[in-house]
Amino acid sequence: MKLFISFLILFFVISSLFANDFRSVRKVSLKKDEFVQIWIKYANKKKLFKLRWTLYVNKGLVIHKSYAKIVSQHILYLNHTNQSIREELKPRGADFYNVPYLLLKFKEFNLEKNEADFEIYLSDERMQINMKYMKK
Repeated sequence: MKLFISFLILFFVISSLFANDFRSVRKVSLKKDEFVQIWIKYANKKKLFKLRWTLYVNKGLVIHKSYAKIVSQHILYLNHTNQSIREELKPRGADFYNVPYLLLKFKEFNLEKNEADFEIYLSDERMQINMKYMKK
């Protein structure tokens, strides 16, 4: 019995160390040049996050994203270190260590449907962010 209790305590300690801090997870499938748009609202600010992909070649997916009118391009790969993109949603300011962010993770590419599957995670410990998804 003592061994079982020790095991349970160890299990809960380890699981709390590896617990994620994501407030929400959303799965999205996009065809080529199809957009997903997310309105990000916090305080009195409203900003648009846009995402689309244009090319899948050599197991690399070319991503175009913009947030707050800043545009960038990335190449994401499955089963690789370049599988995700992190986008900070607010300026660091006083929340230097706890800035809310989106994590976009490339999960799968369906060759038959010509669709890319993503997961979008929101990390927001202080519950400052409101999001509204729109698919175009």
